[in-house]
Amino acid sequence: MHNLPISIDSQEALARDIGAVSRIGAVPAILRMICDETGMGFAAVARVTDATWTACAVQDDVNFGLKPGGQLELTTTLCFESRAARAAIVIDQFSLDAKYRGHHTPAIYGLESYISVPIVLPNGEYFGNLCAIDARPAKVSDQRVVRMFEVFAQLIAIQLDSEKRQWTTEAQLMNERETANLREQFIAVLGHDLRNPLAAVSATAEILSRKTADPDLLTMGKRLKTTVARMARLIDDVMDFARGRLGSGLSVTRQPVDNLMPQLRAVVDELRDANPARTLTCDLAIDSPVNCDPSRLQQLLSNLLGNALTHGSADKAVSVEAKIEQEHLVLAVTNGGDPLAADYLVRIFEPYWRPPTSAPGGGLGLGLYICKQIVNAHGGTLEVISSQEKGTQFTARLPVA
Repeated sequence: MHNLPISIDSQEALARDIGAVSRIGAVPAILRMICDETGMGFAAVARVTDATWTACAVQDDVNFGLKPGGQLELTTTLCFESRAARAAIVIDQFSLDAKYRGHHTPAIYGLESYISVPIVLPNGEYFGNLCAIDARPAKVSDQRVVRMFEVFAQLIAIQLDSEKRQWTTEAQLMNERETANLREQFIAVLGHDLRNPLAAVSATAEILSRKTADPDLLTMGKRLKTTVARMARLIDDVMDFARGRLGSGLSVTRQPVDNLMPQLRAVVDELRDANPARTLTCDLAIDSPVNCDPSRLQQLLSNLLGNALTHGSADKAVSVEAKIEQEHLVLAVTNGGDPLAADYLVRIFEPYWRPPTSAPGGGLGLGLYICKQIVNAHGGTLEVISSQEKGTQFTARLPVA
């Protein structure tokens, strides 16, 4: 028996293909029926590549000696030629066949009858062959027999394709789980390994900013405090982004807030103090309770205002408006300057996207993405319009209940 360890194909890939065939419950019955209908003693489903012939399933009634996983030298088989031609090879009796009576395959294996039909997956990939052999002649060229082989080969191909798609889906799910684990580890690193040293730097900045007797140290302390605040915001943005991607979206804790205006005004005052050269107007008219996460709404307003101050024209005012309209809290931030291009508006809420005109070091491009996630988590909408006459305006609409 020529059962040779000659495979140069990936052992993992071959094992997967053998396993895929073994999971097709109909294969044993198909091979059994082939032997019963043709009178031949050996039938097999073989994986045939351009380098190897490997048995995936066998029905051996003549002690041919080949078992699943066993291999034959590829060039000693007629499946090699069937694969090259992508056509069936059918021989009732080698010794009388005009084309194959002198062929080396029947001489090597002592064969008289032979049939091999390609197994081709729906996407055109050649998997292998459904074949049968015997040392005695057999009437396998009968159209009914050939058609039976073709139907069985198609059935196996369809099942293998389904198995392959399922395996691919499972592999993708595994990759997604691994990615999720990496994200969780990344959040842990940000939350602990970065925040702790940043707190130490912040404490140092606070000490330096109190050195009023030394103007240079005072200036250095204030500059360091500004840098620490910016680093903290970047960490918050990345953590929010990672948390949002891990779950179904950004988490919020909604609660009834009787008067939201002081919390929103605090954000405006903070950014006004940080940008004394800019004109920032504020019109807040929230006259009813709002069911919301107030800290997230502060984050929303801070991100929108920061974006307007960064990208708006320095000689134009930035305005903030908030009001209750038709059972919705409407929060709008507007800045003057050149209008945004239409293709920018389409991508503006994408993570890590920044306009090509953005200055280096201006952030990670997560601020507006997080704004969108905060609004979505409240069941609202966030829209942007931009024109030369009215400037660029972001408008969030959130249900108050």
